[in-house]
Amino acid sequence: MAPKIGIIAEHKKGEGRIPLTPKQIKKIMDENNPFDIVVQPSAQRVFLDQEFTSLGIEMTDDLSQANLVMAVKEIATKDIRGNQAYLYFSHTIKGQEYNMPMLEHILKVGATLLDYELISDDQDRRLVFFGRHAGLAGMLNSLWAYGQRLKVLGVKSPFLKIKQARDYADLDSIRNSIAALAPEISDWLSDKPALIIGLTGYGNVSRGAQEILDILPLLEVSAEEILSRDKSEYAGKIVKIVFKEEDMFEPRDTGRSFELQDYFEHPEGYQSKFYQYLEKMDILVNCIYWNTNCPRLITLEEIKAHYADKPSLLVVGDITCDIDGSIQFNVEATLSPDPVYIYDPETGKKIMGFVGKGPVVMAVDILPAELPREASESFGEALIPFVVAMGECDYKKEFQKLALPPEIKKAVIAHRGKLTPNYQYLDQYLKD
Repeated sequence: MAPKIGIIAEHKKGEGRIPLTPKQIKKIMDENNPFDIVVQPSAQRVFLDQEFTSLGIEMTDDLSQANLVMAVKEIATKDIRGNQAYLYFSHTIKGQEYNMPMLEHILKVGATLLDYELISDDQDRRLVFFGRHAGLAGMLNSLWAYGQRLKVLGVKSPFLKIKQARDYADLDSIRNSIAALAPEISDWLSDKPALIIGLTGYGNVSRGAQEILDILPLLEVSAEEILSRDKSEYAGKIVKIVFKEEDMFEPRDTGRSFELQDYFEHPEGYQSKFYQYLEKMDILVNCIYWNTNCPRLITLEEIKAHYADKPSLLVVGDITCDIDGSIQFNVEATLSPDPVYIYDPETGKKIMGFVGKGPVVMAVDILPAELPREASESFGEALIPFVVAMGECDYKKEFQKLALPPEIKKAVIAHRGKLTPNYQYLDQYLKD
């Protein structure tokens, strides 16, 4: 019997995650016999090959007979065949230029593409995601970057004892380490100005980031309050601000008031008012969704003006990591072994590391991969309800007749070499 699903080995450097863990695969096959899932061997996956084989899961390099091939990140075009379906984070729905050749290849060979990012309920709430783990790792790495930047500026702090997420054994080790360090951080701050940390948004990414930050003793204030009070009033404290849409954006038409639903439906009618907060913050952790029709949060001109006036913003952890996006001066994604750069507002250039004039930008675009085991386990649990239907679907049928749950059907970007109705707009990004 041909396997229903094949799980490919990730090729992106540092990517150790998998869509389904060995135990989850075993459970699916046991409860839906016959239903076969095979896995490509991988030297970089956090789950060792032996963890699969010990449970009777077949390891094979040949996935050509699988009905559906699954991955986490983009699959190399050489591994994409016609008449086969693929499920992964394709990073194509915004017309991302760097992935258009991949989409063109999918259309050319007649393959089918499904995207985790588009799996959602009837209220368009995402159901399968790594957002929380991106937030967990991103917040930790931002605190680590803050300590490293202070060191370059000649200031030793307890934050130097914080490591990158990838350097801890697991999430429990991170929590225990930060909790143990909290009293030392409080003592160190007691005779110093406040450490003010802003987080944009309140979704899964932001909640993950706050899980880490909230281990520390802190004071949470509103965006309105931080503007109305002098920074000196918070001396000796860690201050957290969670910015909502109405805090960050305003209608371009000055005669109108902010309306959340209107912002969601017509973001192009709004502009950022975030610049007023920059002088108040030491660390900014960006967790908001952004698309090309959305206003930028901070522009190149604004970060340049901030650093020409009273620069206080030392670290920007851009967890959502849209290049030239909401944080316009995020000019390039980074990898975990070399995760940060200084953005020089005067020259517009990036300087890898912590030395230079300008904000430190933490721009790792696969942050959940720094917590690969926990991230995979959580992701797989969310995916399990849909696995059997996706594996058993006959992708040779026309799109309208695909026997897929509605949550999955809306995630089909291309089918048998053609863009599906909801994604016809991507044609404008493809070469003629």
